[in-house]
Amino acid sequence: MRDNGHVATLFEPLALGALALPNRLAVAPMTRVSATADGVPTPRMADYYAQFAQGGFGLVITEGLYTDEAYAQGYLHQPGLANVAQREAWRPIVAGVRSRGGRVIAQLMHAGALSQGNPYRTGTVGPSAVQPKGEQMAFYRGSGAYAVPAAMTQDDIGTAVAGFAQAAVRAREAGFDGVEIHGANGYLLDQFLSEGINLRGDRYGGGIEGRLRLLVEVVEAVRAAVGTDYVVGVRLSQAKVNDFTHRWRGEEEAATIFRTVGGLDVDYVHVTEYEAWQPAFGTGPSLAALAKRHGGKPVLANGSLHDPAQARGMVERGEADVVSLGRGALAQADWPQRVRHGAAPASFDHAILSPLADLANADRWREDHLRPG
Repeated sequence: MRDNGHVATLFEPLALGALALPNRLAVAPMTRVSATADGVPTPRMADYYAQFAQGGFGLVITEGLYTDEAYAQGYLHQPGLANVAQREAWRPIVAGVRSRGGRVIAQLMHAGALSQGNPYRTGTVGPSAVQPKGEQMAFYRGSGAYAVPAAMTQDDIGTAVAGFAQAAVRAREAGFDGVEIHGANGYLLDQFLSEGINLRGDRYGGGIEGRLRLLVEVVEAVRAAVGTDYVVGVRLSQAKVNDFTHRWRGEEEAATIFRTVGGLDVDYVHVTEYEAWQPAFGTGPSLAALAKRHGGKPVLANGSLHDPAQARGMVERGEADVVSLGRGALAQADWPQRVRHGAAPASFDHAILSPLADLANADRWREDHLRPG
């Protein structure tokens, strides 16, 4: 079939640090709660991740992987990179993606106060003893209000930082092409960043510089652990999984955040909004455009970019270097191949993630909807 020239920009190669990508299309991190009870990824997960590379995505970013056996885990059956068994189970998954022409990055995540399933510990921790907004997510096996977390001690913070660094080393040992530090969506690093959640009076609280300190320390620890020739990215957002309306304090604060992160030894910044092309603060540039302007690093943009025209526009306007798809990738793992050949993308059905956002439910959905006749 003839290529669709209108989307050619999306299929240009790109380098993220030392990593060469064949195109500008990535699979966004999507929690699928399909590991074993011990956080070990499964052969079914290997098929799940490989399908995206087979379908033409140049980069696959895993769901958030918990980083330690203390307070990092967020969900029951969430996969981890917190021990040797988990590391070894990731090896064939990584090899499967790479054998199909894709690159694969491990997203490293600490849930903090949003943890709703952790067999290693009772209770949760966060920057301050502030109950998170909203309700636990049922499609990740949660119910009811979030617990009030314990305010983290310096020892707790040290454990969290070390967990990120050690998990990054395991990722490199497992063959991942890089790691993405999850500083978005209301999880631990984002909790420290957020006013109203972080009420600390020590060096990790107060103004924006203090609230960024933990993220900075994690990035520096990860970089020191993996060396200078390994890809390290950071994901940032305004909205949270438990507070979709949360916003930073305007473009000035966004500029400070992106300048700080961009000034670190990172290879990219991954930003996510509900609709990535929309102004971040009512009028003016998108969050991705602000990240490009103030961060000075390659930008991955996520948020309703399954429309090829919107995806292409983000790259052609210089607001993003790569677009990452969540719902679009779930709707069709071969989105890149279809779009490249001019086929219309399929629409996403939320039933894929209901009642549970796991792979078993997705398999049942496909059996019900895609069977002949």
